[in-house]
Amino acid sequence: MIELAGALVSGLLMVFTWSTITLMLTGVALGFMVGILPGLGGPTTLALMLPFIFKMSPVEAFAFLLGMASVTATTGDITSVLFGVPGEPTTASTILDGHPMAKKGEAGRALGAALMSSLVGAIFGAFALAAAIPFVRPLVLAFGSPEFFMLALLGTTFVAALSGGVLLKGLVSAGLGFFLATIGLDPISGIQRYTFGQLFLWDGIGLVPVTIGFFAIPEVIDLALQGSSIARQEVGKLGGVMEGVKDTFRHFWLVIRCSALGAYIGVIPGMGAAVSQWLSYAHAVQSSRDRERFGKGAVEGVLGPGAANNSALGGGLIPTIAFGVPGSVTTAILLGAFIIQGITPGPHMLIPEPRGRLGLTFSFVWVIVLSNLITVAICFLFLNQLVKVTRVRISVLTPLILLLIYLGAFAEKNTFADLVVVLLAGALGWIMTQLNWPRPPLLLGLVLGPLMENRLFLSTGNYGAAWLWRPGVLAIFALMFAGILYPIWKRGRPSTPSSGDPPATASGNGRSATARWEALFTAAIVLAIGSALWASRDFGYRAGLFPWAIGFPLLALALTQLGLSLAGRGGNPGPEQVAGLDHEIPKRLVYRRTAAIVGWIIGFFILIWLLGFSVAVPLATVLYLKAAGEKWPITIVVTAFAWGFFDLLFNRALSVPFPDAQLFLWLK
Repeated sequence: MIELAGALVSGLLMVFTWSTITLMLTGVALGFMVGILPGLGGPTTLALMLPFIFKMSPVEAFAFLLGMASVTATTGDITSVLFGVPGEPTTASTILDGHPMAKKGEAGRALGAALMSSLVGAIFGAFALAAAIPFVRPLVLAFGSPEFFMLALLGTTFVAALSGGVLLKGLVSAGLGFFLATIGLDPISGIQRYTFGQLFLWDGIGLVPVTIGFFAIPEVIDLALQGSSIARQEVGKLGGVMEGVKDTFRHFWLVIRCSALGAYIGVIPGMGAAVSQWLSYAHAVQSSRDRERFGKGAVEGVLGPGAANNSALGGGLIPTIAFGVPGSVTTAILLGAFIIQGITPGPHMLIPEPRGRLGLTFSFVWVIVLSNLITVAICFLFLNQLVKVTRVRISVLTPLILLLIYLGAFAEKNTFADLVVVLLAGALGWIMTQLNWPRPPLLLGLVLGPLMENRLFLSTGNYGAAWLWRPGVLAIFALMFAGILYPIWKRGRPSTPSSGDPPATASGNGRSATARWEALFTAAIVLAIGSALWASRDFGYRAGLFPWAIGFPLLALALTQLGLSLAGRGGNPGPEQVAGLDHEIPKRLVYRRTAAIVGWIIGFFILIWLLGFSVAVPLATVLYLKAAGEKWPITIVVTAFAWGFFDLLFNRALSVPFPDAQLFLWLK
């Protein structure tokens, strides 16, 4: 114990040298910017920064990299709350309640809750790393491949169960996410699956463009229909920032539970913050007595994911340091930093100096804590200014949001095809919001699909069908079954409307029209699943196992949902449903505004394709602002900001290889 305390103090002293603290602050500044900007992503930036650590000492290198990695999720919550655009894929779940709070004039409260819960989660994760050192081996080796597969399935069904009156839709949505995850080359056999002859699909569908399109584009359409600012109610004197901080401590045990959940999920290789955010959101909803508030601006829906996102890094470092097994993409890149520094992860990282490097390990703990303290303090200093952004006219913000959407989609892989993916994901996301289909299960299915496929193949290869009868598998299955049945039982109680009841605010004609479109959409899903299963007949056992395992149950669920839709019992909106339009807006105006904003979204894309980013960014911004009736001074200022933001940061500082304009290629 004395040795551990000495190593803990030694790690703190290592961090507090001028060179180390300066590099940590540099990393924090980079992570701050990366978290706010959609698409760049913490892992991408970490990879770009690896060449700079060759001449650093180990403690300097990891202070720089961990300082960057530990704050991206915190600052990613800012754009998620203010604009409904996830700064990081790991902050997508914050949109579900954070952005509705911003619309209600509670942006400050949402940001205060997100930042403070993030700080608590980061500190919890850091000290979980410290506390787990003596017990790390049984923690990591608790599950085998069958249990990993069932745990991933458990998380997906829990999120699907949050769909309330549309539980069946949630399960079908999750299954669609699993199918999307199979697109690309099978990792073992190399067989192409659902690539349609397109080379860019060999690597599969990127999580970043799907996430951005899925959430941001429906939100842009919704804002354009409202024709107002993001906040539809007046913001208070301080925007409720301190109220959000108080919320963290009012729901302190929820924050601690979600922090613990994030840390444990971070330990499990292949899962990380992208999964823990949804599981923590599921836990926040299921532990609440008033679940109807979620998706409409419940602060608990911000606190849970905020805590889990930041605790996952500390958890992910546990297997990385102890066994050299990265728990996420971020820790996989950090493992590369170990190699660059000539350090081999393993038992010697848990042994005090001079025989080991326990002091260096504990320096990681202090870097995570200090980085988040600094970041949250900076955010609180400027939070009032950030909250005021929600009062700006949406006509001024729309071209900037569209710029973030397209830059974010392109920046992950530097491929123009991802702009098409973001448009298709946006169209699917908008249709799903209109027809009350929950989106989070689909996104979680896309995240977990590769992990589940790998674990399923290992389970069947090592154990045959016998893995289904392992005690851990049966226990998780029972928990999963209870998670599905509980919402059904809850809805069956007299105080809760049944899944067949229509929304109270909908008219008979509205229900009839919606039911027809819903039945058509469900039929399209059935057709897509059937086509995918037919195409999988030539995949072979390895490439076809996962599509078959999910495809046939999914087809049965989709057919059941189709039957309900045809009978007019499609289900009520789930808690994920985006806030609807004000009812006093005339239907004709809704149609006109919808057509106009969809035209602008596609028009931005066409201009980027024809003229390239450099020309399209200022031109599209000017055209949109003038069409919206903005005066020339505002138009010039916003256009200059948009073009400068793009050119100085992405083009010059980051040297992103933007594609040549198609029009110029034709003219050559």
